[in-house]
Amino acid sequence: MDKNILKTVIADNQTEVPKYKVIPRNFTFEEFGNYVFVGIRRAGKSYLLYQRMQQLLAQGVIWDEMLYINFEDERLVGIAVEDLNLLLEVHLEMYGKKPILFLDEIQNIAGWEKFARRMADTKHRVYITGSNAKMLSQDIQTTLGGRYIAVDVYPYDFKEFLTALNISITTNSLLSTETKTEILRKFNDYFYFGGFPEGAELSTKRDYLTSVYQKIYLGDIATRYAVENTFALRILFKKLAESIKQPMSFTRIANIVSSTGAKVGTNTVINYIEYAKDAWLITPIQNIAGKLVDKETNPKYYFTDNGILNLFLLDGNTSLLENIVAINLLRKYGRNDTIFFYNKGIEVDFYIPDASTAIQVCYNLDNSDGTFDREVSALLKIAKVLECNRLLVITRDTERTLELDNKTIEVIPVWKWLLDI
Repeated sequence: MDKNILKTVIADNQTEVPKYKVIPRNFTFEEFGNYVFVGIRRAGKSYLLYQRMQQLLAQGVIWDEMLYINFEDERLVGIAVEDLNLLLEVHLEMYGKKPILFLDEIQNIAGWEKFARRMADTKHRVYITGSNAKMLSQDIQTTLGGRYIAVDVYPYDFKEFLTALNISITTNSLLSTETKTEILRKFNDYFYFGGFPEGAELSTKRDYLTSVYQKIYLGDIATRYAVENTFALRILFKKLAESIKQPMSFTRIANIVSSTGAKVGTNTVINYIEYAKDAWLITPIQNIAGKLVDKETNPKYYFTDNGILNLFLLDGNTSLLENIVAINLLRKYGRNDTIFFYNKGIEVDFYIPDASTAIQVCYNLDNSDGTFDREVSALLKIAKVLECNRLLVITRDTERTLELDNKTIEVIPVWKWLLDI
């Protein structure tokens, strides 16, 4: 890698970073922490770096003491792990100082974790982003040796979405009919088009979401993993989207995809799903009442953002409602064995052991088709077999409190639950 190219890239970034309009995310940086931010493409990981750099600039830190590199910069095509030390050499030649490192989309550099470990060992402060869940695999975490704080980054939650649109949220603001109406109008956008930061203020949201999905589908999955049968891959994602709310086994998925003419085997489906998980496109949730094999092979799958999911759906209100609840729970409690569904004689959409909470998701809680009785009955039954300090029914619009069998069941509109006020 040519040092002059690196010098140009470093200098250009110093000019560009202060220009970015940053909507501060709900995240507090520890003063001397090293971080690895991971999440789906375009979730705002780079903007967390910009946020931190702008904070440091405001505190009096100067560019002589910071080095920002985005490894998706086309001028850096071909850079390898053995070139990473050149960054330090170039910065030293330019400024003669030890920099705070900001390394954006570093998953493109094979072996990056050994460099990151050495930087931490030599007392550099380091901030890293990546769009691949394998960045936090057991092997890489072992290499990093506990020297980094791992942070999952999702698209905007609803509060952040409203903040980005200059809408202030307080308990009192909901007393105003005008403000509440505006919040509900914006929630409609959030519900159907998701929370990708760059899409929040766009009028052509669907076009933007299509471009993001295509980059994930073709770039982060098909190209990275050399998938030849891209038709089968596309059909698989469509079928997963249409099957939100129900467990899907690998065999069943393979049969469904193969029935369209895109012949795939079970092992291929397992690989494709792993690729999608690594790219943060989907996250599985397991049945807490299932046996080990059932847990691993028959989960529910949720998409990381409602906007991406909605690209596949025609009349998907109920699926979008359950998906938005799932993602908010994963954002709050984490991706790994923290959120479950319950299916053993009864079906409960979500159970959170750490919070002792059971949740049903129901778009319309009328009783014309027995919906009310079914949802409430399942909550009362799960409370008899698992610890449940809180029972919730999350709806599109209905709000009430039920007292049944000495249990309190809160019925709450999803927008209000997301705001948690």
